[in-house]
Amino acid sequence: MSTITVLVLILAIVLNAVANILMKASSMNKEAAGIEGLIRGVLLNPWFIGGLTSFGFALIAYRFVLGKGMKLSVAYPIMTTCGFAIVIFASRIFFHEELNTVQWIGIALLVAGIWLIASQVTSPG
Repeated sequence: MSTITVLVLILAIVLNAVANILMKASSMNKEAAGIEGLIRGVLLNPWFIGGLTSFGFALIAYRFVLGKGMKLSVAYPIMTTCGFAIVIFASRIFFHEELNTVQWIGIALLVAGIWLIASQVTSPG
């Protein structure tokens, strides 16, 4: 796998995680009821627009990686689990969310799983 493909995969992972963090940030304000609340609270919310944009760019980057021959069965677990880890740490920092010991053990197992999956990545062909 080429260096550019790996870098674009990392970009896709980070953009996807940022999008989720921005969606959470966009949901923290109370919205007024009705269509006006929807427009002001969601559609004109800069956090929401940023999250939506990040999702879009993440999707384009992810499509690029898949188009370069990375197996979906490898790319998807790496993408989702790395993004999950980023979101967990960001949630702790920005939203003061806490995890218990069992959840931290689960994260460690996910990271070990990513390492096992990624260690089997080979070039196409």
